[in-house]
Amino acid sequence: MAGGITYTHELATTICREIAEGKSLRQICRRKNMPHKGTVFEWACGATEAATEDGFPDMYRRARECQADSFADEVVKIADSTKDPQKARVQIDARKWAAGKQRPKVYGDKINHEHSGGITLTHEQALEALDD
Repeated sequence: MAGGITYTHELATTICREIAEGKSLRQICRRKNMPHKGTVFEWACGATEAATEDGFPDMYRRARECQADSFADEVVKIADSTKDPQKARVQIDARKWAAGKQRPKVYGDKINHEHSGGITLTHEQALEALDD
């Protein structure tokens, strides 16, 4: 037991479902009968045997990935419904940033590395390379 709340599968499922729906861990843990967010982090890091045996670290990771999908869905809703463009831009940017950090392969910035040019060796360097 950590933080006064004992780990249960039902509690873990509730926490992960709400995270996947887009709620923050802070919002979830502020409610009565919920563990402190530090306790949830301990469970997610495998610091307690019950949480680890139940697979909570994987459940939590998947919930965070699903949360990124929820944030991506919210972007379109915000763009279509928010009257103030500045407010919409801030809300959209925050969700895009969070989604990109949680699922960088899906929502992260695509970085294309391209190399052009060649490598030039002097005659002496080429001879040294052959000797090595």
